[in-house]
This record gives sequence, structure tokens and C-alpha cells, in this order.
Amino acid sequence: MSAYYDCTFGTIFYTTFIPNGVVIMPRGPAHAGAAPESGDPVPTPDWMTAEDWEAWCDATFDLGEEPPPGSGWDDEEEDADPELAAGEQLAWAAGFATGGLADGLPGGSELAFLADAAAGDDDRYQGATDAELDGAIAAWDRVEAHASARKHLAIAEFIRRRPEKGCEPRDPKDMPARWDEFAVDELRVLLAESKSAVERMMDRAHALAQRLPGTMAEYRSGKLRQSKVTIIVDVTGPLDDDESRAAEEQVLGRAHRLTPSGLRDAAAKAVMDVAPEKAKKRREDAEKDARVERWAEDSGNAALMGRELPPDEVLAADQRITAWAHELRKGGLDGDMDVLRARAYLDLLLDKDSRPCPEDRPAQQDVAPGGFAVRGTLTVPLAELTGLADRPGEMSGFGPVDPWLARDLATAAARNPRTSWCVTPVDEHGHAVFHGCARPEPKSHAKRRKRDKTRGSAAARDGPGFSFTREPGDGPPGGYGTWRLRTPGPGPDLIVELHPLTTEDCDHRFQAKGHDPGVKLRHLAQIRHATCTSPVCRRPASQCDFEHNIPYEAGGRTCLCNGGPKCRHDHRLKQQPGWKVDQLPDGTFRWTTPSGRDYITEPTRYPT
Repeated sequence: MSAYYDCTFGTIFYTTFIPNGVVIMPRGPAHAGAAPESGDPVPTPDWMTAEDWEAWCDATFDLGEEPPPGSGWDDEEEDADPELAAGEQLAWAAGFATGGLADGLPGGSELAFLADAAAGDDDRYQGATDAELDGAIAAWDRVEAHASARKHLAIAEFIRRRPEKGCEPRDPKDMPARWDEFAVDELRVLLAESKSAVERMMDRAHALAQRLPGTMAEYRSGKLRQSKVTIIVDVTGPLDDDESRAAEEQVLGRAHRLTPSGLRDAAAKAVMDVAPEKAKKRREDAEKDARVERWAEDSGNAALMGRELPPDEVLAADQRITAWAHELRKGGLDGDMDVLRARAYLDLLLDKDSRPCPEDRPAQQDVAPGGFAVRGTLTVPLAELTGLADRPGEMSGFGPVDPWLARDLATAAARNPRTSWCVTPVDEHGHAVFHGCARPEPKSHAKRRKRDKTRGSAAARDGPGFSFTREPGDGPPGGYGTWRLRTPGPGPDLIVELHPLTTEDCDHRFQAKGHDPGVKLRHLAQIRHATCTSPVCRRPASQCDFEHNIPYEAGGRTCLCNGGPKCRHDHRLKQQPGWKVDQLPDGTFRWTTPSGRDYITEPTRYPT
């Protein structure tokens, strides 16, 4: 390390030469004290009096240290542009390569300084590789988040200074329960912003300072941008301070790599896990705010939306819209499915028929009768179904559902004879480790006859709930045994054999002989990954391709250890030059971009 001094500006600059580039960082003047002798260590930064500073300059005048070439501090070339050595611009950007010094640096002024230096005067990042440019983009994202967090910290202090009368906190460091009615007007004028936007800022600042310290820490470091912080603040709104901290602990470790919709689902599950009763109350209270909204789109068209509606009726309505959209397509109406669903939505509301030739075709009520029908996947913990615990569930295309709604939906599904049942034991992280699809027990089965004699006929078993008990025997090799599932209603008991989903030492028991997977293999792949295996795609696995990690044409197996769901876009993306995807033995997928950066997609986390 070398140091050089400029007495005119009273500043010491340290120049540290490191493998990833040259870092020049400003410091405050050295502390007061006796002038050091030549060769003494550089003093620690602090403020000095003018007399002490002059003495320091006189004492160090003959040290013989010169500013580095091209630093801009050369007296003879004070007004000239610095002359950069060959490759010096590259050295600035090198710190942003994968694993570089600046690549993992938290957001702040230091990171902004380095990113600015890497950008150069023209913001063209001369000499930077694609990976280094990626690192710079991510760095600016962290800097932006850091600056936003600091603004919210300042707003939190503003709230402390504007408490509502009677809500003053005992400790000045604490947040008041409410702020003064007109405090929002001060910030509206200051920021030239709408009242609703400022109120949201103040709500967010108050929540972060009062009940979400972990989220604020991630925000301040730049790992979470404002949009994700807002999701956590909003979803945890019903919780008290301790519950909020317990919920945020469940999501913060992976919040930075989740998409907004993925984070919203994870946070909702955490809230239902920490305080299921409050999640239920929030849903029930929001039902009182049911409404239909309309507004003008920027394009000049219009929008219509229903809010806070009953989930089962929304699902039924959505199914009816889709069914009528298919009839519109069959009737010759042009457009993709989004356009046809929009037309079907208006047809159903206005009692219209937009088919070019509607004669001799079924009417709306014939092709899409009302009423809820389970389609897709409803995931409910067995502890919830059997009444052992209140655990949240999840429904594909809908998201997390609180324990009471999950139980109601499952009971409704049990009344439908076409409903199929599966059981998926998970590990402590919610990853599927075993899976089995239920099949009806044969009526002629001896055990069934014996049970009917002692417990009555199946028709008399219209009981209130579910039960899940283990059957004698070992079950499938490497599995988790054979089990009996009883559902409400008169239907037969169901038998479930639980097979392993692990591919650490895959025995290829579900391998298909050809290119296309069998129904069982496709289903198991969709259980392990309920959505596309892209790091940022949330398309349901049921709407995805079964994609071979090692191409079938190159000798890759059609097996769980060499395949998973990818939507058609990401299936094609993986095949583009520069992109690479590796399926790891634990079921995770590692995506490598053309810039050389890696991103991991873990198996789906189910409610536990």
C-alpha cells in the first residue's frame, strides 16, 4: 500500500493494488498530534485543526511519495485527462466478475463508486466481459435498493418526530403506534407525490422499523429491492411484531432469488404457518370489501375486475370462461386463448354469443355449467385433513390457501367421484421425498369384507373427515410402505403405495423405453417440480414439456434422473448457444447463462 497527500484539499487518498483492480478511496484528514517522522505509519483518519494540518503537510513534504500515474493529482498535468495504462479499465470491471471483490459487495456508496469507475466516462463499460457487465447491473440494483432503504430509514425517523398526540413512545428510539394526521402532507409537498403513495411509503417505513428488522437489513444491504420488500410488508400485515419476525425468518434466506409471485406465495405460506387464525380472519374480513372495479387503460381500451371474491366461485367462473372460450374457437372465432377468454368473459356477462355461426351448437349453460369442480392439484397436509393440526394448503393456479379453506375444498373434492388422490411425504424443507397415487380397494378384497362386517357397509360411512393408516407389509422397495386413505362420503377406502422420489442413486424404476415419458413418469416429474424448472418461470408443470437434460438422441435416459418440466419457451431457451442446464443428483437444476453466471432451481417446497 502507498499513500500520497494533497495539502490543498486536506485529504488523504489510499491506493490499494489488488488482483481485481485499483481502488482509490477518499478518507478524512489524519488525526491531530505530533508530526510523524518519515517512515511512520499512515495516521488513522480524523479531523485536525488548520495549524495541525499545516504542520502535518510540512512534516511530510519530503517523504518523496508521488501520486500514481494517471490519478489526476499530478501538478504538472492538473488539468489534463488521466492517462490510463493499457487494460486499466478492464481492471476496474474485473471486480464484478463472478466471485469478484465487488460481485458480492453489499449496496452502498463504496459499491456505487466501483460500479461508476467500471462504467467509465461514457457508461460503455469498455473492456468488460459479459459476466462483468452482468455483475455491474446487479451491483447497481443493490445500490438502488440500498438508497431506497436509506430513504425509508429517514422516513421512519420522520415518523418518530411526528407522533399522533397520545401515541408518543416511551423510548425515543421506538416507533409511535400512529403518526400525526398531517405528517403525510409534509412529505407530499416535499416529494411532489400523491397522498396514497406517500401513505404507502410511511406504512412501509413504519413496518420495517417496528416489526421486520430482518427484512430491513436485507433491504439496506441491497439484497432485496423495494418491490419484494413491499410484498413481505403487505403479506405480513395482520401479524404482530413477534409473529412478523417468525414469518420473515422462513422466507428471507431465499427471498432474493424468488420471483415476486414466488415470494408472495412463500410469504403467504409463512403467515398461515405462524398465525393461521389471523390468515383466516384477514380473508373473511376482506370478503366484506368485495367489489368490481373498472378503469381506462392507457391504450384507450377499458378494464373490468372483480376483487375479494369467494375462491370456489372464482375458480368455477374461471373454468366456465375457459370452456366458453374453447367453444368460441370451435365456432370459428379468431384469436389466441387470451383474446378468446376475454371475449368469453364479456359474452357470459352480457348473455351474448360471439360465435360466427352459433346455430346447432350448444348454449353457454350447456358447455359450462356453474359450480366448483377440482381441476389441477389441491395440496393439503394430512395433519390438516385428519384434524391433527391447522396447516395451510395450496392450489395450482391459485396459490396458498388457509387451513379452513383447504379443508373445505378437500371435502368438496371428496364428494366428486372423479377426484383422484395422491400422497406426498416431504422432508423438513418441504421437498417431496416419496409419492403415491391412490387406487380404490377392490370390493372383493378379504380385508374389506372383514372390515365391512365389523364397521358396517361403506354406504354407512358418511363420516366427517379423513384418516390415513399404515397397512401391514413392507410396500414397494425403497419406499415408505403401503397406506390406507379414507375420505369423507360413501366411496371405498383407497390404497396408496409410497415410492421414493430421490435420484441420488436412481434405480430407473419409472424409466420409459422411448423418448416420451409414461403417464407415471411425467406425473412424478411434475410432483417434484410443480412449475417450470427455470429460475424465474412459474408456469404450472402440467402445462410444460418433459425435457431431457441430456438429450435422448445423445443417449440420455427418459427417467426422473434426467428430466423435468420446462415450458416450451424455456425448453427452446436451453437449446440456444451459450445456455447450459445441468440436472444435479438432488433434483435441483443449475442454469448457466451465456455470461457464465449460475442460477439454481430447487425442487418445489410444499406445505409441511
